[in-house]
Amino acid sequence: MPGCETCQYAFIDENTGEAVCDLDLDEDEVIRLSQRSYKECPFYKDGDEYKTVRHQM
Repeated sequence: MPGCETCQYAFIDENTGEAVCDLDLDEDEVIRLSQRSYKECPFYKDGDEYKTVRHQM
């Protein structure tokens, strides 16, 4: 599973130093996400905006 540190929806919490998801989910989505065992986060979006440029080089 890709690390949360590279996700577009994550930010680093100053108190804990860990990546925290900042995705705005409604109550149903949170329950659905917590009840299933995912190998990868279904909401992960790569935050590397230069990935395409490096690929073209």
